[in-house]
Amino acid sequence: MSESNKIIAVLGTLDSKGEEHAYVAELIRQRGHTPLLIDVGTGSEPTVEPDVSRFEVAAAGGVDLEALMARQDRGECVTAMSEAAPKLVAKLAAEGKIDGILSLGGGGGTALGSGAMRGLPVGFPKVMVSTLASGNTAHYVGSKDITMIPSIVDVAGLNRISKIIFARAVGAICGMVESEIAEDGEDRPLIAASMFGNTTDCVDAARAILEEAGYEVLVFHATGTGGKTMETLIEDGMISGVLDITTTEWADELVGGTLSAGPTRLEAAGKAGVPAIVTPGCLDMANFGARETVPEKYEGRNFYIHNPQVTLMRTTPEECAELGKILAEKVNAYTAPVTVLLPTKAISIISAEGQAFYDAEADASLFSAIKENLSDSIELIEVDAEINDPEFSQACAEALLKHLG
Repeated sequence: MSESNKIIAVLGTLDSKGEEHAYVAELIRQRGHTPLLIDVGTGSEPTVEPDVSRFEVAAAGGVDLEALMARQDRGECVTAMSEAAPKLVAKLAAEGKIDGILSLGGGGGTALGSGAMRGLPVGFPKVMVSTLASGNTAHYVGSKDITMIPSIVDVAGLNRISKIIFARAVGAICGMVESEIAEDGEDRPLIAASMFGNTTDCVDAARAILEEAGYEVLVFHATGTGGKTMETLIEDGMISGVLDITTTEWADELVGGTLSAGPTRLEAAGKAGVPAIVTPGCLDMANFGARETVPEKYEGRNFYIHNPQVTLMRTTPEECAELGKILAEKVNAYTAPVTVLLPTKAISIISAEGQAFYDAEADASLFSAIKENLSDSIELIEVDAEINDPEFSQACAEALLKHLG
């Protein structure tokens, strides 16, 4: 096999979509690459011969497929295969046995194919041709770099439209696996940083200090997806340190805002054993859409119209107490060195004295809850400054550099 020959996993339900997957496999061969047909079907026998059988896929997830199929519960079968497929493809990728992955599907096929792709690291070529690609794809893509292509017509046989779409998808995945990343000498350790518009000055100043010290800083917008993506890269072992300035996504998780990153936010650094600094940046605000979309139960609260599409709601002293407890309990589980820093004059631009979200009682409630619940073994630094003041940025950067040693 020449160095230019790449192995591309072609994963799908080969009982119902065998013809379509065999078609793209042949196009891959014509492009000079090797397809690896993986069957994740659980209905009738596959219509084409797979290279990896459904039983091998199931075994990778510890699933007894024979017993499962005997119960004839399609939902149960799809769920089991959607859990096993990511484990199989992740193993193949880690062993260098596949260089990219392509899948075609409707509802069930998209769930299976995209689920397998989410088990692969960022940067690994992934293409999903789907009947659902023109709608809300957040739960299919997750925090991974999956390229989704609308199938236009259903993935049901070959016709003049589907052949065009499938051929373009093959061109996309082949182009991806053929693309070499130029070596530019960049081998600096990576720092992940969380940022919001209200903490931009803080993160920019801290980033400059860290980059001067020889690190490369990746900045993630704390909009739910940004926090999830940051934590995924931490879990994938790509990150050497975490500058978690902006933990605002927890405010949305608590009150039902639009930018939640889920209940596991703030856990990745602890589980991965990565040095970190954590601050309560922007926990003064939860995000909603246009003003009229804010739930009625919050009428009478302090709102700030960020723009016509985004309404910010000030968190109350009671909510801040809960947020402080959550932050402390998450950080208490960290195994690598970690420091919590508190900017005692403001946790965002608009929470400073004289600004729209200034609330000394709420901030005091937040800080007290953090201090009361944080383990004595974890370093806590209070800085008499606003979050975007240079002295706070410097304190954050220096604390992280100390942990990175």
